[in-house]
Amino acid sequence: PLVTEDPETVGAGQVLVETGIDYVRDAVYPVSGLEGNLLRAPLVGVSIGISSIAELQFDGGFYNRLSITRRFPAPLTELLASDGERVSSVEDLVVGTKVRLMSEGASRPGLAVRFATKLPNASNESGLGLDTTDFFASLLVAKTIESVRIVTNLGIGILGDPTRGDRQNDVLTYGLSFARAISQSAEVVGEVSGHLNTRSGVPPPGTDTRGMLRFGSRYTLGPVRADTAILVGLTTRDPGFGVSAGFTYVFHAFQVP
Repeated sequence: PLVTEDPETVGAGQVLVETGIDYVRDAVYPVSGLEGNLLRAPLVGVSIGISSIAELQFDGGFYNRLSITRRFPAPLTELLASDGERVSSVEDLVVGTKVRLMSEGASRPGLAVRFATKLPNASNESGLGLDTTDFFASLLVAKTIESVRIVTNLGIGILGDPTRGDRQNDVLTYGLSFARAISQSAEVVGEVSGHLNTRSGVPPPGTDTRGMLRFGSRYTLGPVRADTAILVGLTTRDPGFGVSAGFTYVFHAFQVP
């Protein structure tokens, strides 16, 4: 249920497949002028271990549906292709790579870097996309202390302005999570994550400060993990409340030469 990235990679020749669903209330789209209850299902992620220290990541979704509760004036309202009570679209695809720089030791944390690009698969005609290509770079740090694992992400995001093609906003991205083992298979987890606007004055539409609080649990049995979480938005632009659930499966797919 966490979006904070752990510096540990999936492993050489291993493939991690995850799928899930989430539902949030009062999701706000300030560029298209829509607000409503958002269902995303299924969300899909695939991580491929190309070596013992590196992996490729693909994250997206096939169906997003917004049940509209409010419309308001916004920069790209005139581009909306629907004036009904619902709109739908695919999820933007995120392509990334993670490289572990240092393994965790008795007195040192694990360390990795991650680079990712968000592609504009969700259109602004649906109201759910921005039609911008964004780039992210993060430093990932983690340490296990007794039965608690703490993970921190800190980086930058270069977000395009959806209203004009010659401007961007550089934001500070962050994530802080914990996982507390309560048995050999079960964990309680939580995190705070998001990004902070660094521009003085009014930021470009859709690039303002965002944050989300997650709290949930996960249960692992062999190569399969199930998870659930509740979500709470931290700003007026974030959803008020939501829930999520998913499954993860890891298997050996190929031999790395």
